[in-house]
Amino acid sequence: MDNMLELLKRVERGEMTPEDALLKLKKQPFEDLGYANIDHHRQLRHGIPEVIYGEGKTAEQISGIVSAMRERGYECVLITRLTPEKASAVNAETPITYEPQSRIGIFGKIPTPTSAGVIAVCAAGTSDLPVAEEAAIVAEALGSRVERLYDVGVAGLHRLLHRLDTIMAARVVIAVAGMEGALATVIGGLVSAPVIAVPTSVGYGANFQGLSALLSMLNSCAGNVSVVNIDNGFGAGYLASLINNIGE
Repeated sequence: MDNMLELLKRVERGEMTPEDALLKLKKQPFEDLGYANIDHHRQLRHGIPEVIYGEGKTAEQISGIVSAMRERGYECVLITRLTPEKASAVNAETPITYEPQSRIGIFGKIPTPTSAGVIAVCAAGTSDLPVAEEAAIVAEALGSRVERLYDVGVAGLHRLLHRLDTIMAARVVIAVAGMEGALATVIGGLVSAPVIAVPTSVGYGANFQGLSALLSMLNSCAGNVSVVNIDNGFGAGYLASLINNIGE
C-alpha cells in the first residue's frame, strides 16, 4: 500500500503520468502466504478477481486465502471443486455459502447482474447438472444473468425446441453434455449467438470419461461452437460472462 501511495503522490506532483502509474499498478506484487501467492491485482489487470481452486488444497489453506482476500475488501470470493467435508471445515473458520451440486463455496454475496444480456445454460441430462451448475454459478458471480434449461438432450429433441425462444434470445449459450455430446451442434445450428460446449464425463465405457463427447464437440460442423475441457464448467461460465459483458 505504501508503494501505491507513493505512485499516487508522484502523479499528483506531475512526476509521472496517470498512464505510467496505472501500468506500474498492474505489475504490483502479490501477497505471499507461504503456501499461496494471492494475485490481488488480477481484477485490475483482468477485470475479474482470483478464484480459488479448492481441489488439492487443505481447508486451512483455503480459509487462509479467503481471510486474506476478505481483509483486502473482496465482496465475493468463489471456491471451486470443494467437497462437503472441506466446505464444512472452511465454514468453521470463515463463513461461506456452499452449493453442493456445483461444489462451489461462496464468500460474500453473488452480485446483482451488471449485463443486460442473458446466458442460457443448457444441460443435456440430469447427470450433467453438477457441471452445468458450476458454469451457471460462476457466470452469475461474474455479473451475468443466467437462464437454466436442464434435461433438454437430443434424445428428446422436443424438450429443447419447447425452450427455443429462450435459447435464441440469449447472448451466449453454454451447452453441457456427455455421451456423444450432440447437444452443442444442435444448438449451434439453431442460434446466432456463440455456443460454448462443455463435454462431461457422463456416459458408458466407450465414452472414455468424456473423451467421446469432447471429440464430437471439437468436430462440430456448427461454426459458432467452441469447446472447453471435460467437466470444465468453471471455464465455460467464465468465458461466457466475458463475452456477455463486452460493451457493457
